[in-house]
Amino acid sequence: VQLQAFGGGLVQAGGSLRLSCAASGRTFSGYVMGWFRQAPGKEREFVTGITWSNGITYYADSVKGRFTISRDNAKNTVYLQMNSLKPEDTAVYYCAADDSAYGSRRYRPQAYNYWGQGTQVTVSS
Repeated sequence: VQLQAFGGGLVQAGGSLRLSCAASGRTFSGYVMGWFRQAPGKEREFVTGITWSNGITYYADSVKGRFTISRDNAKNTVYLQMNSLKPEDTAVYYCAADDSAYGSRRYRPQAYNYWGQGTQVTVSS
């Protein structure tokens, strides 16, 4: 399994970015795909996730109403649309995948075996 995340950049507060995570190496129908982020000096935290098979999504409270996760089955790609960005959203964003990250495990980075390389998102005030 390979995950490649891209789409980060520098944006002003209130702006938008879309991250992509291209997945390859197998079919992902039984997988949970997640986005996590890690700011300097902080632990990696859950942002959002999606169950590949049925498209059910879940979000951290801090991003609800601003971020949207989606998937494109044909392209094996997961997207993270980020709107109304805030300086506190600044972090390296990682996509992750696992076939057992269900229930409460989905929110924990330790539950995911496969990770992309990370892409930097910087929001200026």
